[in-house]
Amino acid sequence: MSKAKKKRNAIKMRNQPPNVGFPSNGQADQEFHLGPSMLPAKEGCQKDVQTYFDQPTTKGYFKGRGGYHPHLQTPKFITATRFAQARAEEMRVMLKTVSRKSSNSQLFHTLPRHMRRRAMGHDIKRLPRRLREMAKKEMDKVVHQKKEQSKSKCRKARRRHRNLQIEFNRRQLKNIWLETHIWHAKRFHMVKKWGYCLGDRATTKCYRACFRAMTSECLLQDISYYCCLELFGKEDELLKALAPLCNSDAGPTFAATQYLSGKRQGALILYRKNKYPLQVLGPITFIWKPRSGTAPSSEIRQLWIWAHPTLKPVILAELRDVCQCAKGIVVPDCVGKKRKRTDEGDSLVRVKKILGDGTRDPLEHYSWDSASTGITISDLTMEIVRYRLIGPLSNCVLAEALKTAVLHKEIRTLKEDPHTWWTEYCKDVDNVSCHARQAAVFQLLQAIGSPAEVPSGTVLGLTTGDPRVNLPKKRSIPRPDLKSEDKEKARQLSLEGASVECARSLLWNEVVRKSVTENKISEQEINRLRRELLVPGSKLELGVSESKIPVLIIQQPGRVAGDERRGWGAGWDICLPKGWGMAFWMSFIYRGARIGGLKEGFHHSLCKGTPHIPNDFPDCPAGVQTAKELETRLLEKFNRRPPAKRTNYVKHGSVAPFLCPWKQLTHNWEAKYKTEAEGASAKVLGGKICEEGMRMSNHCKLQQAGTATIGMDLTETLDSKDATSQSTIEKIQPAPAEDTDEQVISFCVLRCRRLIKQLSYWCRPSQKGRKIQQELTAGDVEPLICLYPRTLVWVRLSLMKKGTPEMHAMICIPLQEDLMHLRKDGQYSGPQEPKHSDHFKHNILKLKKLKRKKKSKHTISHEGVSVSTAGDPNHEDADPGALVEQTKENIGEMPDLTLGLWPEPLPDVSSHCSRMVLGFVTQGDFSLAVGCGEAVGFVSLTGLLHMLARQPIDRKGTILVRNPASLQYRFAELTIDI
Repeated sequence: MSKAKKKRNAIKMRNQPPNVGFPSNGQADQEFHLGPSMLPAKEGCQKDVQTYFDQPTTKGYFKGRGGYHPHLQTPKFITATRFAQARAEEMRVMLKTVSRKSSNSQLFHTLPRHMRRRAMGHDIKRLPRRLREMAKKEMDKVVHQKKEQSKSKCRKARRRHRNLQIEFNRRQLKNIWLETHIWHAKRFHMVKKWGYCLGDRATTKCYRACFRAMTSECLLQDISYYCCLELFGKEDELLKALAPLCNSDAGPTFAATQYLSGKRQGALILYRKNKYPLQVLGPITFIWKPRSGTAPSSEIRQLWIWAHPTLKPVILAELRDVCQCAKGIVVPDCVGKKRKRTDEGDSLVRVKKILGDGTRDPLEHYSWDSASTGITISDLTMEIVRYRLIGPLSNCVLAEALKTAVLHKEIRTLKEDPHTWWTEYCKDVDNVSCHARQAAVFQLLQAIGSPAEVPSGTVLGLTTGDPRVNLPKKRSIPRPDLKSEDKEKARQLSLEGASVECARSLLWNEVVRKSVTENKISEQEINRLRRELLVPGSKLELGVSESKIPVLIIQQPGRVAGDERRGWGAGWDICLPKGWGMAFWMSFIYRGARIGGLKEGFHHSLCKGTPHIPNDFPDCPAGVQTAKELETRLLEKFNRRPPAKRTNYVKHGSVAPFLCPWKQLTHNWEAKYKTEAEGASAKVLGGKICEEGMRMSNHCKLQQAGTATIGMDLTETLDSKDATSQSTIEKIQPAPAEDTDEQVISFCVLRCRRLIKQLSYWCRPSQKGRKIQQELTAGDVEPLICLYPRTLVWVRLSLMKKGTPEMHAMICIPLQEDLMHLRKDGQYSGPQEPKHSDHFKHNILKLKKLKRKKKSKHTISHEGVSVSTAGDPNHEDADPGALVEQTKENIGEMPDLTLGLWPEPLPDVSSHCSRMVLGFVTQGDFSLAVGCGEAVGFVSLTGLLHMLARQPIDRKGTILVRNPASLQYRFAELTIDI
């Protein structure tokens, strides 16, 4: 049969009426359900139909789509009772079917995706109300069917350490954790720096939010990694030992009256003994313990010196040298506890609490004393927690979070009283009155709008209660409470500051600090007491059992230099006993403080226009080491990129894109000045310049013996005919220490306040109605260059137009043509650097070509035997790398040559480009405070004077800035803040 015939038969059979083959006695009606549902009926359905249909239905067929279909006629009348009963039965069956799950999934898995929540799996109340009953049945069924858990734990539980305390101490052997480490590790990108594990930046996008917090709210930082060194001894002995480490030309010293009283915090830069202005140790801050009444200068005093961890080794070594503290004292280990092992052996294992530095070796020296001077030096690193609050609302955050401790009016006679020191303190009437005055002054902080209104460095002592008791129910942002009766007192506090009596604190007492740490009420106990409250959520009252914590609050000045944004970035530092870090940390967060990391601290120093420690101290050992580490990190990142995707810094004219060559910059400018001076007459060089140098040296009034010696050595060396500045600098530099790896730094940073003030006036352009106090002349330039031949000056740059300066950007001197073009066209963005030729690229390509040629001539077999493919037997015994080494000698290529980078030694840094390089940028970014690019850096003093002497009066301080990976110069204003 053909396919066409088969198809016609199939169509014919499909179109036949369905009654063909059915009996004619009506039995076919039983195969269909004749109810309103119009569904096929099962056995016995005819009986159900007759229960509510009083008139039987008739059958018929109609031809429709797909063939013939049964046609059911609607009955004329029905019985309501029977009809309702039938419908109720159908509804019961339907509800039973719907309530029965058709899959093995949980009920909350059947919800739409936008309604699903992870908490629904264990909390029924999070489900919609219509599904809670069914979910409850599901969970009850799961509980009954739940099998007994296997005794073998999961892999995560098996790998978890039994004693996390021991495990955390082991993980701190290389990098110490702060008390807020766990909190930061969950929310910040952590970095390992300076021997600590610190939070660098938050995982959320909060760059602008942190800036707003510093500007109008409060930003909180944990700076407990700063090291604290305590000096204990007679006041006159301490001042005598510390005097050679500083100089009054750079600012107030340890002996300043405002600092010696103890009511202000001081800041200065330390040098090696009698080596000012060379051999810088680094910047520090210090606090004297207030005197007890009117005591003589021979009174025993305490001095705390705070330094960055990178500066601690050199500063501690120098302090031990000047104080003659060579004998070490072993500090007894009172923090640890002994606990027996349960495994083999009866050896004792020391379990240390994670308080302070939990990895300290008890046999290591952390205190040194001197028999000759009577001075004792102690290392209090990680023994005191220090937080920094930045922003105008820092006053309100402190006032809300800290509540003064309750006085013990009745003398307690308990045998085990954890607050014995506070009970003894409250017995003295003078102590009680001092505590009341401190509380009154502290409450005035809410009436002060900003920390910048308080005198710089003000120190306030206070004894507070447990901050965990006063935690609010939800996070809130406090606002200043300006009461009329407190305005006059707040105004007096802003003008005069706090008294010496208000600066006293029990935090100076080591016994009190240890007692406060060891007798702290645990979090478990606090939570248990909260559960037992009669009114849930009410304030927890501990009474006299509440912990008392002595704290020290120190005002941190904001922007103090320059004419704009004065006071920006001011705040408070709070010092606490160790062990109380997280309690105060959470209290500050609940009062609206936003948390910042190292990146926010870097941005804070940039907006303030202050040097960042240790990046912006190139003349100290820590700054040199930091610069080398940064260069290594940037070079590794550069080498990880494919050669075709790297920036060719040789073509951009960037000699040092990853490191600021300060030494070579100062040497190049010194050589340029020497070349210009050689063109002048020998009479002027031998007589006039040296005479001006002596006059400038006397005018500086250098009273220190070491500084006067430096000035005399410089002038005497210049008198000789063949003397150079190189020999002068080498003469005044001491030999490097044998026990350290630090190198002698042949340049220094200008920190003489009088000269910086004069340079600041010279850099300001003249305006209408204002004239420069003293015009810059050649007679002023020559003596300064003679006295400071290799000196850097700290400057601040503000871009005139668009552009964002980057780290290691070049600060260049504009040509007269550039200034004329800018005067004619105010929208002129700046000149462009012509592209340089990369002559190293040809050598690298030639070397690669020779390597490929060598590879084609010499193939190495799997057994390591050299086989010649050229057919020359002489090549079999030849060295494969001999041809390459010979080529290197011919083309003069260095072994470590990298495509796109200048090899060592570098060319002349100052005159390598079309515009002379004056210095380099150390920090640069777009400033949200002023809405343009800002940067800070250093310039050569010789080059700066060379530029200012040749610039027009209305364009003084106008310079050019160019990023390492760009050819575009940008105009900027150079400012020296005072």
